[in-house]
Amino acid sequence: MWNISFELPLVMILGIILAFFFSRPRLGLRRSRIFLNIVIIETLTILTDLVACLVDNNYAAYTITTVKIVNALYFVAFFSRAYMMYLFATAVMKDTLEKDAAIRVLIRLPMHAGVILTLISVFFGSWQFTHVIFYADGYGYHSGQLYNMVYVCGFYYVLLSFISLFLYRRKLGRRREKYSMLFYNLIILAALILRLALPDFLVMDTFIFMAILVVFLAFENPEYYLDLKGATFNDLAFNEHLAEHVSSLDEIPIGVSVYNYHEMREVYGYMQMQVGLIIIGKYLKQLCPKSRVFYYRNGRFILLTTSDIDVNEKAQEIIERFKRPLRSPEAELYLSVGIALYDLAQPEYSVETIASTMLKALDEVGRTGNVTTFFEEYLSRTEKEKYVKKCIENALETRSLELYLQPIVDTSTGKVVGAEALSRIKDLDGKIIPPGIFIPIAENSGRINELGELVFEKACEFMSESDGKPKNIEWINVNLSPAQFVRTDLAERYAAIIDKYGIDRDKVHLEITEGCMIDDAFLQKQMDTMTESGFKFVLDDYGTGYSNLSRLKKCPFINIKLDMSIVWDYCKEPEEILPNMLQAFKYMGFKITAEGVENLEMADTMKNIGCDFLQGYYYSKPIPQDEFVEKYMS
Repeated sequence: MWNISFELPLVMILGIILAFFFSRPRLGLRRSRIFLNIVIIETLTILTDLVACLVDNNYAAYTITTVKIVNALYFVAFFSRAYMMYLFATAVMKDTLEKDAAIRVLIRLPMHAGVILTLISVFFGSWQFTHVIFYADGYGYHSGQLYNMVYVCGFYYVLLSFISLFLYRRKLGRRREKYSMLFYNLIILAALILRLALPDFLVMDTFIFMAILVVFLAFENPEYYLDLKGATFNDLAFNEHLAEHVSSLDEIPIGVSVYNYHEMREVYGYMQMQVGLIIIGKYLKQLCPKSRVFYYRNGRFILLTTSDIDVNEKAQEIIERFKRPLRSPEAELYLSVGIALYDLAQPEYSVETIASTMLKALDEVGRTGNVTTFFEEYLSRTEKEKYVKKCIENALETRSLELYLQPIVDTSTGKVVGAEALSRIKDLDGKIIPPGIFIPIAENSGRINELGELVFEKACEFMSESDGKPKNIEWINVNLSPAQFVRTDLAERYAAIIDKYGIDRDKVHLEITEGCMIDDAFLQKQMDTMTESGFKFVLDDYGTGYSNLSRLKKCPFINIKLDMSIVWDYCKEPEEILPNMLQAFKYMGFKITAEGVENLEMADTMKNIGCDFLQGYYYSKPIPQDEFVEKYMS
């Protein structure tokens, strides 16, 4: 007799999960389809198990054929469930083994063998040698000679799931996902062991239900993929959808980006803007009912429409719609949008490249408010940026970043007294990548802190090695990016590096741009902390940002570097403003450096109006540190 008290509540809970699953918008991902199959098959497994137990417990009331059929249905469902639960694991981990036809046949062999042996038990079970999985006679249901095939099949697919988890675990981005898949497989393993140990208790289905609940909560809850109160799918959904269909994407993307989103959010406030975004999401869905609408944060929407849509016509409809305000009981917003149309031959590019290109396009039209078509060249450009990023990572890992130096000349003596440290990295073929290319990529990828710190360390190492030489320079300037400047542990980190090489702090000056001077309170606090640790600051690229005399007066700069644009403009058309401003700087105690000096006339002009130091191609372009030593320090 079997104990079936665990079974009926599970069927009801599975019904609730199915109802919720169908009540929300769904992407239709492969793994979602497999999950749906698992829930349906598990429900059928439980129901056929209940019916089989009822019939087997009262076999005298039923024909032998009925006993055979209900038990056969259960075993077919059991074998199918084992394979389907393995298949879900491979879908989550993007296991590619089943793409090979021969491997696919081998993987499915136990399931097919189990089903075939079950059918043999039904149709040929009256023969002694065909009592394989089970048989039925006048004395009821009996286990067959190969009944343990159910365990072989179950353990086989659990083992394959663990192997897949080991091989493809890196494709699970978040730690929660990795732990969920591990827990999922361990629960299934425990279910098989308990069935083997307690065959009279139908507790296995309880554990299988637990495994289903784990993956539902971790992966298949539709709410994870929705945004703007269900009006659209979110960025996670877009990435998942694109990853699955990248090689066969037959949908046409249309990008819609709110013009000047951040400024508009400041004007209307967060709550009103959210209402406006929900209105936009619902409108886009109504505009193209067969499309999928994704919201990718910061006012950016992506529609994936069917190929029969005229995207230019839809773009014009969207523009016309935004000539009218967005209205709801909570808000009335006047917004405009930019439209990104994509003419991209994408199959040979990665998901990351395609998604990144789409987002860059959305950011661009969000700044301009235009309707712009983005072609293949944009994908190629993104690929090049990925390559540069790889080169940056390689330079940081191998510490192969090269230090270049540009001399700074004292106007009173005409001699080189200092230098500006600049970084150079090489690509994988050994060619120099221009800083105008790799520095923005380092900033966007979050590697600028490591890059700047490595430059600082190499500059300290250079000063340590050159200290005591007959013609050693007095100081070296190292650039500090805005991203580095906001680090609260900056003083401790840089102090540790400079102490490592045993040089005085006044040997290395830190250059910051006016971009660091937006927040007065933080600027003052950070500069005071660094100054207390002995560091000295130089203001770089003066004239391109936010500084003024009042703000400069509060900051402990030792030097102000005039941006080359100011230097060039003055040398072309001299006027009284710049000389007077330099006199004010000198009265405040600042030394002055002119950047971008390209000829003797410019050098004399800047010297005559009061500049203390000169820097530019007239003296030297940035050169490798060995060449600098040979040219200026030997």
